[in-house]
Amino acid sequence: MKKKLICLTILWIFLDILTKSLVDKFFIAGESFKIINNFFNITKVYNTGASWNILANSRFVLIIISIVFLIFLIIYQKNFKDNLRNTFAFSLVYGGIIGNLINRLFNGYVIDFLDFIIFGYDYPVFNLADICIILGMLLLVIAIFKKEDIDGNNS
Repeated sequence: MKKKLICLTILWIFLDILTKSLVDKFFIAGESFKIINNFFNITKVYNTGASWNILANSRFVLIIISIVFLIFLIIYQKNFKDNLRNTFAFSLVYGGIIGNLINRLFNGYVIDFLDFIIFGYDYPVFNLADICIILGMLLLVIAIFKKEDIDGNNS
């Protein structure tokens, strides 16, 4: 791994832990604070599952999935072209997975707090780590479509 990747990954982990800690300190579970009426709230939720509460109360399964996925990505990353976007993408995914993994290991749950209502639908509450994972994966999909994940195209 390169220094830039490690530094960015640590940054995302730090920001994730910081935001979760602040919400945990200043909100009680279930408490919601309106930021933008009928659009965005800060709502503290202890999530024992993954997105949409999939695999709720399956702490060890989610820990194992996270570790296996991290190992897979570390191995698979070697196939990607070494450029800034891909470094940024992998750092986001690593930081997000590790941020949520830390919560699951030490708390048994993940602290979620970003609560959006879009077109009347109240989406499941999520956190910064989740954003990192989604954005990083989207950037990796772009790299795959640009064929930057094939050994022969690396430079």
